[in-house]
Amino acid sequence: MCCSERWSKLNRFSRLFALLAMAVLAGCGKPEFSDAEKKTIASLALSALPPLKADTTNRFGDVPAAAALGATLFFDVGMSGDGKVSCSTCHKIDRQFQDDLPRAVGVGRTNRRTMPLAGVAHDAWFFWDGRRDSLWAQALAPLENPLEQAGNRTAYAHYIKARFGERYERIFGPLPDLTNVPANASPLGSDAEKAAWNAMSDAQAEDVNRVFANIGKAIAAFERSIAPPQTRFDRFAAALATGIQLPQGDDAFSPEEILGLKLFIGKANCVTCHTGPRFTDSGFHNTGVPPVANLPADRGRIDAVAQVEADPFNCFGAFRDGDAGACGELRFMVKAGPELARAYKTPSLRGAATRPPYMHAGQFSSLEEVVAHYSKALASVEGVSEVHPLQLSDRERAALVAFLKTLAE
Repeated sequence: MCCSERWSKLNRFSRLFALLAMAVLAGCGKPEFSDAEKKTIASLALSALPPLKADTTNRFGDVPAAAALGATLFFDVGMSGDGKVSCSTCHKIDRQFQDDLPRAVGVGRTNRRTMPLAGVAHDAWFFWDGRRDSLWAQALAPLENPLEQAGNRTAYAHYIKARFGERYERIFGPLPDLTNVPANASPLGSDAEKAAWNAMSDAQAEDVNRVFANIGKAIAAFERSIAPPQTRFDRFAAALATGIQLPQGDDAFSPEEILGLKLFIGKANCVTCHTGPRFTDSGFHNTGVPPVANLPADRGRIDAVAQVEADPFNCFGAFRDGDAGACGELRFMVKAGPELARAYKTPSLRGAATRPPYMHAGQFSSLEEVVAHYSKALASVEGVSEVHPLQLSDRERAALVAFLKTLAE
């Protein structure tokens, strides 16, 4: 055989080997998921998020004019005691409606981390401990909290009438006569404000409370419009579910991200609590997160039960729209038990990678620290932690973090 023939055969062999290698590599690069894994992944996709249900306790919740007024109030620093703080001070529109701080700062520094707002209207309970049972009742609490917006109830009513009277009345009907209502009075304020409130007639107090409730309902109508955006994970999940080619280029999942996804829904058991399209079960869990030194004792859900029951704006209160059929969550809530001690609401993981720090008081500064916490599963300082040691390797921890980042891209 001449040299040229040998060279030709060698070239053909080399080309065949290269094609076989490419085929093998292509096969190895295609992630394999079981039918059960595919079903779980599909349940996490944003496309699986059901339409937002009407809030029958707030008949203005889907009224565009109410949402427009609510948006105005949300960004208005006049809705505070010092005229310098608004809802948007902590819920920043360009930061997923949170503030990147370990603990929120309004008129003063609070003891809890600001929660993001995307998709929050799907929840049944609000705040880290669930001390309010509707979005509109939640919106009211910061307005009178001395560390947040630090205003008082009658001052808000006067402010609405003076600045937004016409807009308010087009939505909610006539404002009450506030001529003889004190400028500053509240059942929750300073001693002087409480005394002024107690000196008011029952009719005056009810009128002011009605205006105050409607402020919350307007803000809630705006917040109902805040929805989570599509992410790289959602595009991957959609392609996996339909069987079409998986995303390529910038949207492609790396082997590390695929491993992280498999761990998330498998060995690491993250999906037990971080489930559904918003990556949260909206429940309360003790996960052994340590307290922050020099902060007041924080027992989580166990102390919130009495607060939500006492709230005059809860579902059983006089300011609810609709009937009591909407009050199932409040009627049947778990009121006692060791599992409530230091139990906090499961946060959504959508966008979490770009909004450190983490946990209810900003205890962890990075996702790596969060994963390390769950891997170690230290005992809770009170109650019993639901977390068990994960025994993840360094490679697996890094893979989990890599996957979580796909929920923010």
